[in-house]
Amino acid sequence: MANQLQLKSLNHISLVCRSLTESLHFYKNVLGFIPIRRPGSFQFQGAWLFNYNIGIHLLQSEDPESLPNTRQINPKDNHISFQCESMAAVEKKLKEMEIEYVKARVEEGGIEVDQIFFHDPDGFMIEICNCDNLPVVFVAGEALRMCSAISCTVQPKLAVV
Repeated sequence: MANQLQLKSLNHISLVCRSLTESLHFYKNVLGFIPIRRPGSFQFQGAWLFNYNIGIHLLQSEDPESLPNTRQINPKDNHISFQCESMAAVEKKLKEMEIEYVKARVEEGGIEVDQIFFHDPDGFMIEICNCDNLPVVFVAGEALRMCSAISCTVQPKLAVV
């Protein structure tokens, strides 16, 4: 399959917030994102943050009370995932910050992946994991496409396990 849309990478995730102030504090102080300049021409409140080669765009809801109030931590729910250097350090920090979380473990072929799930102030699920323990194995017939700023090229097919 060709890269028909000529995609290069994930640019940002946009999240509508009940409280821009609370969400900004969370993404800066819990997840380590750094505020960046946002176009001044926008006619709505928001903040842009960046780190880990990912942008987070926070948008102040015009009707915060209408947003769903999700509080059950369900690892099978929609979420964004970040890899970390130390699961123990993440868990320790979440305990110190009194952030409720759920732990999970995936085992595949003798390889273990640890996961921690928790919510941001608006109920969006966050996963922290050591997912890089698990190799990426492509489905038969698919090829890895390497993209640069100029073009995407197809790399030779990898062996399927």
